Amino acid sequence: MQDGEVDTAQKALMRFIRNFGLHQPDRTPCGQPLPVSEAHAMVEIAGAGRIRQVELARRLRLEKSTVSRLTANLVGRGWVDREAAAGDGRGVLLVLTDAGAAAAARLADARRDRLTALLDRIPGEQRSAVVRALQTLAEAADGPS
Repeated sequence: MQDGEVDTAQKALMRFIRNFGLHQPDRTPCGQPLPVSEAHAMVEIAGAGRIRQVELARRLRLEKSTVSRLTANLVGRGWVDREAAAGDGRGVLLVLTDAGAAAAARLADARRDRLTALLDRIPGEQRSAVVRALQTLAEAADGPS
């Protein structure tokens, strides 16, 4: 890859991060007053139904201690319950409460609305290429750092 491509990609990515609000750790890019890491945790818990706390840490690529604090915040909001994992005295399962499920739905709606508005500003003939490029970028980022 040429240096010019790397510089152009870096500038574009940083501009997108700022303009989309991804650099604001205390609120989601869709404007919700919730730390981004907690919003991502809500997505994972909602998708799984029940998830081991250690698995949540793996999926979020965060340290176990960070996920413990994050989980404590979600429990404090009344959005998540901790349950003992069957057959594992130290294992903890996380599950959304009814209030947590409602909050997760609100976050999903806000995320969808924000992304829809963004994609609507991309010319129709370029939209599918942008979506494919985002998928390719996400897949490339799945590999080792």
